Order: sequence, then structure tokens, then C-alpha cells
Amino acid sequence: MTSAQNISPLDQARILSEALPHMQQYDDETIVIKYGGHAMGAEDTAKAFARDIVLLEQTAINPVVVHGGGPQIATMLKRLGIQSEFAAGLRITDAATIEIVEMVLAGSVNKQLVGYINEAGGKAVGLSGKDGNMVKATKTSRTMVDPDSNIEKAIDLGFVGDPDKVDLTLLNQLIGYELIPVLAPLATSHDGHTLNVNADTFAGAVAGALKAKRLLLLTDVPGVLDKSKKLIPELSVKDARKLIADGTISGGMIPKVETCIYALEQGVQGVVIIDGKMRHAVLLELFTNQGTGTLIHK
Repeated sequence: MTSAQNISPLDQARILSEALPHMQQYDDETIVIKYGGHAMGAEDTAKAFARDIVLLEQTAINPVVVHGGGPQIATMLKRLGIQSEFAAGLRITDAATIEIVEMVLAGSVNKQLVGYINEAGGKAVGLSGKDGNMVKATKTSRTMVDPDSNIEKAIDLGFVGDPDKVDLTLLNQLIGYELIPVLAPLATSHDGHTLNVNADTFAGAVAGALKAKRLLLLTDVPGVLDKSKKLIPELSVKDARKLIADGTISGGMIPKVETCIYALEQGVQGVVIIDGKMRHAVLLELFTNQGTGTLIHK
């Protein structure tokens, strides 16, 4: 990749000028960016991401960051000798585990990202969905077929939830006032317990409530791939559902795309799945003609 030092001043000015119509398109709009635990990667990658978020805010865009932290949670559980049980591919979050999840997500990961954004010149505010009753959730219910009896049975995943209500009171006090919300995907159940929410799902619910112009899901894959493993740059909801039905979209990409469809149904104008490990992925998507990843729209 060509370094900034090797680009002439004239080319730098041209690049900035070509970004103008894109900046105008998103002027004063809200962009929700989900930054995955896997996408965080090394410190220099996270700091580059933070710098890009500050740039968005400086160009009159209102960024809202939702972060994950799966790898960091797994590392801490291992360090503390807490064994995790899994059912149907999902971690069962018991009382001991949810304490660690909250400590890692709302503590170390959240505040590290807040620190990077503030270091880059922004004014980040670290919160979770529990603050101000921002996100209420109900316990996730899943079923699996018992391999011995072949009978479908319910699984208790513990303190894991699905968002069902987003209160924007607190976010509306921050957005548009040069403050950058950084949200950990924790919610409160209706009986007051802490619930861990999938970060993609959390971001989709927040973006839908905000009627965001864009929801960007930064992950560890380039986007949605076709059967020959080539990137699909753009999909309608109808096309996405067809690709799920015929098996082109499979595995962990299915819940991501379902989150995209949900967000669009809630009023988000477009959702993009992009590779968060790519330097300046957010700027490439928003400020260039080329874009990156897969745009899903109605």
C-alpha cells in the first residue's frame, strides 16, 4: 500500500475533493458501526479505526460504535479457569460467566476503544445497553434436536438475550453534540438481570431505532460471497433471502444477513458487511466510489 508520504500534495488534494459528494451524502446523518472482537486485531489496527471514527465526526457525520469482544471474553475465561459449556454452537452464559462478560465488554474492551478515540482527538462516551435503560431484552430461546431420542428440546442459554426495546433518550443527548457513543452489547432483562446480546443483533436494533443512514458490520470476512467464493458487492433483501434458501449464504453468515434484513425493515437505509481487518475500511465504504464489502438494501 502506498504511504501518505509518497503521495504528492496535488494528489492528496484531489483525493479530498473527490470525497466531497460522499461527505455531502452523509452530512448530519447517523452511521452505526459494529466493530467486531475479531476485527479489533492488533493495537495499531484499532487505533487506525479510532482515527477514522474521529474523521467521520469531523465531517458532520454522527457515528455510533457498537463493539463485540468474543475473543477477549474467551481469553479472560480461560485465564480465570472458567469452563464454558456450549449447546447448538452457542455459549451457555451462567451467573459466573455473565460477570466476566460484563467486566470484559463494559470494562476493558469498551474503555480501551474509548481511549483510542479520545487519543485521536474525539470525545467518546463509553456506555452499555444497560445505561439509561437503553436496551431491554428477553432471554434467548433456542431449540435443538436430541441426537439420542431425535426429540426437539428447548435449551436454556442462561443470561443471553434478544433486544426487544430500544429507548433513545440517552443517545439523543449525545448524538449531534460532538460526542461519539461507544456501546457494549449488554442489555437489561425485564426483571432486572444483565443479558449478553450478540453484537450484530444489538447494533441492528440500535441502528433500526435511530433510523440510521447506514449500518456497517465490520467482521473478519470480505462480505457475502457467491458459490465460487467471489464477493457479491450488492444485494436486495429478496436476493439475500434466495441465497439463504439455496445455501449460498450459510453458517455464521446467515444470522449476520438476517440482522441486516431486520435493520432494513426497521428503517435503516442500507447495511454493509465489510472486512474490519482492512485498513480504513469505513472510509473506503463511505467516501469512495469503489466502496468495499456487500451492501444490502431493500
